[in-house]
Amino acid sequence: MIVTRLEKGYVQVYTGNSKGKTTAALGLAFRAMGCGLRTYMGQFMKGAPSSEIVSAGMVSGFITIEQFGRGALFSSLNLPSADDFKLAGAGIDKIRAAMFSGEYSIVILDEINTAIFFKLVELKDVLKLIREKPGHLELVLTGRNAPPELIQEADLVTEMVEIKHYYQKGILPREGIER
Repeated sequence: MIVTRLEKGYVQVYTGNSKGKTTAALGLAFRAMGCGLRTYMGQFMKGAPSSEIVSAGMVSGFITIEQFGRGALFSSLNLPSADDFKLAGAGIDKIRAAMFSGEYSIVILDEINTAIFFKLVELKDVLKLIREKPGHLELVLTGRNAPPELIQEADLVTEMVEIKHYYQKGILPREGIER
């Protein structure tokens, strides 16, 4: 069944310490593609080549992914640089443009929760995007450490909980599975 536009769009949050948040968001984009709907994904803090970017290129008429990061891992010992703040700010601008372009039914802010946690973007700016989103647009926010304010604003919140993971046995990320 081909759909030209969602009747009503909601706000979804995928958070938690286990893997699967970006994958779930891409699964939603893949399902929407089957109905003729287009998705825009802005990846905050990511800047490295990945299989998901290659896959999106194969279905570029339906799924667009842009990255707003250098791919650096941040911690208390490795804080974000001025470039990281600039990239994240540009990402917010691109997300806003995608939201109001009329081209997309779904807009995904991948790793936005983590970007808020590291103060690369301000929570108030993300809340403003949520409150201003067009009624037909589905907005998906992913990443660990979703702030309570985002959880409160969301219509659907899913927490990925790690029960067991092969990383604990020293298995590194595998091409096509984790990357």
